Amino acid sequence: METIYDLLHYLNPKVLIDTLLGIFGNWTYVALWFVVFAETGLAVGFFLPGDSLLVVAGLFAAANKLNLVLILIAFFLGSLLGDSTGYWTGRTMGKKLFNREDSYIFKPSRVERAHAFFEKYGPKTVILARFVPIVRTFAPLVIGAAEMRYSTFLTYSLIGSLLWINSMVLAGYFLGGVIENALGIKLENHIEKVVIVVVFLSLLPPIIELLKHRFSKKENIAEVAES
Repeated sequence: METIYDLLHYLNPKVLIDTLLGIFGNWTYVALWFVVFAETGLAVGFFLPGDSLLVVAGLFAAANKLNLVLILIAFFLGSLLGDSTGYWTGRTMGKKLFNREDSYIFKPSRVERAHAFFEKYGPKTVILARFVPIVRTFAPLVIGAAEMRYSTFLTYSLIGSLLWINSMVLAGYFLGGVIENALGIKLENHIEKVVIVVVFLSLLPPIIELLKHRFSKKENIAEVAES
């Protein structure tokens, strides 16, 4: 239990950044690069903080504890390289990864559905996946396995990385100051609440989509029953 508690403790973005600063000093930016790289490019990194880490890093930059420009560069490179790593993993190992239909995550049928989805909605799905926790970890794998052209994937991955990194980090950097001035509080003392809000907002779009899908499914069943 203590090990799980310790893990959850260090996954708190404030604790994580403070710990990295204490251990690595100026090399913290490399460590932050790796966190984003692992969260976006390695399947085992899906549990790492994403959106909340970016926002909190922006708050740290506003408090002059981190350099804003170096944060943006480190996160952008980690995001872009992570995406490409996931893509090529799916592209080269897709058949091995997606060869068991009883697998909870890597089902062959999901590759087929993903390919059809990309055909219908186009490469903009690469950008949209950026803003959904967990999905951004596995999306490059599925996209690579579905054999989207790498040049197309890279273009939209670059756009998605720029939008995701800048929007989240700058939200923490600028909005943090606005909220502090308006409410007369120090957000640094309420990081846990900031993380909860960011995680909730991040999960809201997929929750809405899930509810819409379930309601539409029930409506289709009702229409079939009536006919």
